[in-house]
Amino acid sequence: MRSYYIQFKPFLIFLFKFLVCYVLLTFVYEKYLASFDQNHFEVDGFTKLVANQSKNVIRAFDSVASVSSSRVEASMNLKYKGKWVARIIEGCNAMSVMILFVSFVVAFSGTWKSTFLYILFGSLIIHVFNILRIALLSISMYNYPQYESVLHGVLFPLIIYGTVFLLWVIWVNTFSSYAKKHSKK
Repeated sequence: MRSYYIQFKPFLIFLFKFLVCYVLLTFVYEKYLASFDQNHFEVDGFTKLVANQSKNVIRAFDSVASVSSSRVEASMNLKYKGKWVARIIEGCNAMSVMILFVSFVVAFSGTWKSTFLYILFGSLIIHVFNILRIALLSISMYNYPQYESVLHGVLFPLIIYGTVFLLWVIWVNTFSSYAKKHSKK
């Protein structure tokens, strides 16, 4: 058993750090979400922020966009040129993706400073790409509603997950302790 631990120690440490961070951040986020009344369709503040920022991006190019709270579920409705094009729910705000991103970076940590700064700037990049993703998806849904399943199910998720993957690759190969160990050789 000891030889197993020694052989796989780096992986086991990575897994432990990832799981602890992921569970802890998910617990905190779930507590935050629980403070909003789903039965009365109360939308959490971060989802409202994402919806409003997406609307503002659209308005930067075309002044005809608005958001409003749904009367039938905890979501924000985004209208473009008077047509309802997007239902922005908690799952659209990318917070769960950011939790996954942070957990991976912590598990492959570097120095405290580089880890903290990368988490901060990486989360900001994910947030900005998510806002752009929602804005572009909304405009695309207005112009190409027949491609809804491809746009919403494939192309636009690829933007957010592709961004996270690239950030992870950059982290591991440039800033993590792993990169520092392998660059010395």
